[in-house]
Amino acid sequence: MTGWWKYVLEYLPMSNFIYNNKYLKEARKSLRNNLTHQETILWNYLKNSKLGYKFRRQHSIGHFISDFYCAEKKLVIELDGNQHLDNAEYDKERTEYFESLGIKVIRFWNDEVDKNIDDLLMKIKQELNKQK
Repeated sequence: MTGWWKYVLEYLPMSNFIYNNKYLKEARKSLRNNLTHQETILWNYLKNSKLGYKFRRQHSIGHFISDFYCAEKKLVIELDGNQHLDNAEYDKERTEYFESLGIKVIRFWNDEVDKNIDDLLMKIKQELNKQK
């Protein structure tokens, strides 16, 4: 099933499918209302364009929901907890899908937020500065 989205993209209009799919509205809302502790911490640094760019939280792209998305830089930031150890194939498929749309994905572990937020923010800033 890997790569199924390559065929879907050929047949569905981009504006009607890719961003904030109406069928995922309730899921996005639920995720926004139930952020993990680490997502809340990172969101406090990303919201209100504190890093110089607007980020959206729990933004759907295709049938996936990203943790944080900067449309201007086409950058997705994902925070991974222990559950992602069992979902490596799913995460790989998500990343491939985002990259097929020209979206860069950077991932961090939850403990990076807890233990070293300054380095994490520096990595995000570096990525934002090298993006087109």
